Parts: sequence; C-alpha cells; structure tokens
Amino acid sequence: MSYATSLYLTGAEIGLSVSGLVLLLVTAWMGEKAGRGITIAAVAALFGALFFNVSLFDGGAAGVAFGGLFLADGFAVFAKSLVYIATIACLIVAPRYFNGHAEYRGEYPVLMLFNAVGMGMMVSATDLMTLYIGLEMSSLSSYVLASFARRNEKSSEAGLKYFVLGGLASGIILYGVSLVYGFSGTTSYDGIRAAFTADFSTGAMFGVVFVLAGVAFKIAAVPFHMWTPDVYEGAPTPVTAFFASAPKVAAVAMLVRLATGPFGGQVEAWQQIVIFAALASIVVGALGAIGQQNLKRLLAYSSINNVGFILIGLAAATPEGISGVMVYLSIYVFMTIGSFVALLMLRDAEGNALSTFDDISGLSTTSPALAWCLLALMFSLAGIPPLFGFWGKFVVFQAAVQADMIALAAIGIAASVIGAFYYIKFIKVMFFDEPKGAAPAKAPVSHWGVLALSVAVISPLGYLLTPWLGNLADAAAQALFYAA
Repeated sequence: MSYATSLYLTGAEIGLSVSGLVLLLVTAWMGEKAGRGITIAAVAALFGALFFNVSLFDGGAAGVAFGGLFLADGFAVFAKSLVYIATIACLIVAPRYFNGHAEYRGEYPVLMLFNAVGMGMMVSATDLMTLYIGLEMSSLSSYVLASFARRNEKSSEAGLKYFVLGGLASGIILYGVSLVYGFSGTTSYDGIRAAFTADFSTGAMFGVVFVLAGVAFKIAAVPFHMWTPDVYEGAPTPVTAFFASAPKVAAVAMLVRLATGPFGGQVEAWQQIVIFAALASIVVGALGAIGQQNLKRLLAYSSINNVGFILIGLAAATPEGISGVMVYLSIYVFMTIGSFVALLMLRDAEGNALSTFDDISGLSTTSPALAWCLLALMFSLAGIPPLFGFWGKFVVFQAAVQADMIALAAIGIAASVIGAFYYIKFIKVMFFDEPKGAAPAKAPVSHWGVLALSVAVISPLGYLLTPWLGNLADAAAQALFYAA
C-alpha cells in the first residue's frame, strides 16, 4: 500500500496531532486568556476528525497503513467515533467548571487532543509497538489531566496515584509484550496469531496473561481496579467524566482486538480470565458502591460494575458477543457522561460541589429538572426497562446465552440486582428525603445541552436507534473477525 494511502487512512490522527501542536503554540503565545478560543478550536478539530473517521466506513472493509502497523476498518471507525463524541462532550462542559476555580488554561484542550490521538492509535493498532505507543500517549496526558487542578490537594493526589499505578500497569504490559515477542518472534498481530496457533507454550501463556492484566488496569476491571475510586474522586469532575468514557472505550476496543486478533487462535487461554474478571467486576463494583456516600466514588464503583457486563460480551468470543460489547459501550458513553455532567451541575452559589447524598437530599424540590434527569440516568444504569440501558445488558446476556454460557449470564443477571440498590438510593434521597443543604446554583446552557442529549438517548426514544446501532455494531464485529 502506498505511503499516500497510509497518510490518508491515518488522517484523523494526523489532523488532531497537527491541531494539538498548533494550539499548543497559540497557548504559549497568548497565555491563559486564550483558553476559551482554544477549546472551541479543539472541539472543531475533534468534529473534523469524527466526520473524516465516519467517511472511512465502507461496510467494514479494512485499510492497512504503514506496512501493517495500523488498521482502519469498521471496528476502528465505530470505536473511534465513540471516543471522539465522548471527548467533545467532556470538552464542552470543562471551561465553566474550571473558571470557577481560576484554573482553566489552554493546555487542557491540547492534552485532550493528544489523548484522542493516543486512543485512536490504541483502537487501530495491529502491532504491539503501535499499541504501546498509543497507550502511552493516552496515559501520559491522562496523568496530567487528573492533577490539572493543581491547587487542589485531592487532584494532585489523584494524579500522583494514577501516575504510579499507571506506570506499573504499563510495565506489566511491556513485560507481557516482551514475552509474546520472545515466543512468537514478531510484534505483528497476524504473525503472533500464526505463531501461537502453531505452538502455544507456557511462556507464551504467561505473556498473554501479563498483557491482559495490564489492559485490565486500563479498563478498571477487578482485581486491577484499586485506583479507580480515588482517582475519580480526586480528579476534576470534567476529567472524571472523560476517564469514565473515552479512554475506557478505547481500552475495551484495544482489549477486544487483542483477544480476537493475535490471541484469537487460543480462546481457551484467555476466556477463563475474562469470565473471572467479568463476574468479579460486577460483584465488587456493586458491593463496593453500597457503602459510599461520595457521589463520584459511587459512580467510580458503578463504572467497575459496568465493565463486568461489557466483559461478558467479550467472554462469549463470538461476533454476536463483540457486537453486544459495542452496543453496550455506545449506550454506556451517554449514561456515564450524562451522570457526571449532572454531578458537575450540583454546585452551590459559591461554586462548591454538592458531592454527597446529604447534599442532594430533596433535590426534586430544589431542582426538579435535574432530579428527574438523574432519575432517568440511574434507572438506565441499573438496566431497568424501558430505559435504553436495559438494552445494553440484554444484548450481552443474549450473546452469552447463544454461546452456551448460560451460567455466566444467569450469575451476571443475579449480580446486577445488587447494583440496583445504590442506583435506587439516588431516587430515594432526591425524591423522598427533606432538603438538608443548599439548592444547586443555576447551571450554564452548555451543561444542560449535554445532559438533555444524554437523557434523550438513554430514554425510551433510544430504542428508535436500535436497528441502526445494531447494524453498525454487527458490521464492526464482522470486520474484526474478518480481519482476524
């Protein structure tokens, strides 16, 4: 394939990289006053990348760039579209949050752009070297974003914890990559698959386990979830919303491509690991959230819980299972962003966060519209019909049943009932308790816009999208298995 074609297929990443570099220079020249303008330019760049990315979708046919290092197929287009949408939403709501703390600077949207470049590389990687470069590019900017509110001790602590534990996870992945390379003789996904199909030794098995363990950290799957509550609580809320959506989509997509690509010939080698991580994440996420009083920590455990449901689709190891994963991720992005934007809007007149259940008691009387939006989001996260979150759980459980993993589906369904408790606790506190704290201050239009869109998607209206979304997810899954 020609060099020009390779440049075209990586056009979204190149465009975002150039935009990030130009905006970084503008930030250096113009200082803090340019923050708002740079944010608008960054959102425009992400919209451009989104439209360019969608234009590459041609029914799932693959385009290989740079000699097999990068793959632009239907699966990559689907996952990267979700990444760009989530990043745009998180950028839109960020400036007003930071303006209240005199913290917002032009470097913030620049870091988001570079993070999006790294996530795009993770999703499209077909070589372990490309994967690691994309992973580190995303991770390094995430460490800075977590500690962006530098005058806030919790934010600094969150950034430090994320950096230390993220560095450990990166080391685990790199060690696994070295083992995989040593026992296969190549870093190419196709070469690894061929080598492991012919000879899958104990050493190769250790390599697969180490790679999966490192990726499990990135998606906050049990038992590598310990960083999530502290980082989600300490990071600025727009950053937390970003961590819970875009990087999680990219990491899950990277895991799916690894499992079905280079490790696809040895499904039994990773399937049991994924099943354990799925069930453990569902149970630990649900039980860990029950005793939480801080709303961001509760949603951190909720994200761990949701990763468990996503992994059930992967455990099925079928096109239907991967399609279910993509459908779940699509719905999850809107549920998560909507939930964290709602928390972002829970601020008093002085700009202090209303961060506990006591703070939102009686919210239905002090801010009825926000309370009803949160009710819809919590019921959707719990998977209660007719809200769209139910459909996400339904498709992954259906895929598990079709793969004769009935016990896994049954345990997942039973464990999901536990999670309903803390979601319903939101409704009980907001609608049945007396107000104890200050009423939330008036939120900006941008926040209401993102929240309204999220609620509209996860409402029963979302079911109108199921034929379109299902077809896209099926095409993405088929492209993945075709490429494998």
